[in-house]
Amino acid sequence: MAQGTNASLQIERLDGGCNSTCKGSVSAMEDEKDENLDNLNQMSSGKPPRNVKMVRHCSSSAFFTDFESDIGILELVSPSSENSVFLPIFRSGSWSEKGPKQYMEDEHICVDNLHEHLVTSADLPSPGAFYGVFDGHGGTDAAYFTRENILNFIVEDSQFPSGTKRAIKSAFVKTDHALADTKSIDSSSGTTVLMALILGRAMLIANAGDSRAVLSKRGRAVELSKDHKPNCSSERQRIERLGGIIYDGYLNGQLSVARALGDWHIKGSKGSKSPLSSEPELKEINLTEEDEFLILGCDGLWDVMSSQCAVTIVRKELMMHNDPERCSKALVTEALQRNTCDNLTVLVICFSPDPPPKIEIPKNHRRRSISAEGLDRLKGILNN
Repeated sequence: MAQGTNASLQIERLDGGCNSTCKGSVSAMEDEKDENLDNLNQMSSGKPPRNVKMVRHCSSSAFFTDFESDIGILELVSPSSENSVFLPIFRSGSWSEKGPKQYMEDEHICVDNLHEHLVTSADLPSPGAFYGVFDGHGGTDAAYFTRENILNFIVEDSQFPSGTKRAIKSAFVKTDHALADTKSIDSSSGTTVLMALILGRAMLIANAGDSRAVLSKRGRAVELSKDHKPNCSSERQRIERLGGIIYDGYLNGQLSVARALGDWHIKGSKGSKSPLSSEPELKEINLTEEDEFLILGCDGLWDVMSSQCAVTIVRKELMMHNDPERCSKALVTEALQRNTCDNLTVLVICFSPDPPPKIEIPKNHRRRSISAEGLDRLKGILNN
């Protein structure tokens, strides 16, 4: 829990876009992290889904502009109470568009009150919530089935809720095997899975694929998941060790993701080791007053936008209208304006009924820099 610490935040525009740099300082120490916009390969559209709406929501024709003000060095107002016990209050909004693709293959789920959603929830910590983004390919069979069943597989596991991590990993395996066993599901259909399960203050992120979870911590973007792309060094090593190949960024020349559920035409028979993994990576944190909101988005968003840019957009939107659904729509609209080549699904989950705190300019902040002479001396020391 945040305890009376003032966090400083500097946001600078880079090349007229929204890739920004944040600097947090504690006791006059500054850490700098630069984020560059990645241009990732887009995977081609799979075969048409059987039953799917072409557009999930009405698209806005308004161009989203001026989302990031040119502001200098800023400081966030710290919580007034140091000893208060933080308990999150969940509210969420979502937005989806098929984008330039012919078919919409994404699915998602938002459960702000897990106790009301589940038939039996007496043993669950309160409050509870569940959110997921399922980026399908080869049709919507796998994404739709996973959305409908993975939460039930988790809560019905014998290890839940005392062993939540083990229950989640088991649910991924059960879902993956069910996709292979269900005859009505096309074996060439697959889906990535990104989910957030929150019980009390404990939030657990599980990811298999290239969707991404980003937390806003007093306006600073904190990535809670890794993009499982075949070209990622750790994924490449695993793929090649299991006999797979990567061609032009695609696993076995077919998929632009290294982990997914389904796709049994690639995995082969159950029990065999496949370069396409269904195992999720897990990340657990305890929510504090500094944690403002969470963004879950498919790769169609992150292919054209940095994590910090998305946090900056959502934070400004929340301060204007405090509506997470309109924030999700703003991100989707911006990604379309940036010519994303994929379907778009975005979830924004807030942890408080109030908008993020206002930003104030500190009165006694002094900017530190190194002189040209000092820089030359430093270069000389490093070269020697």
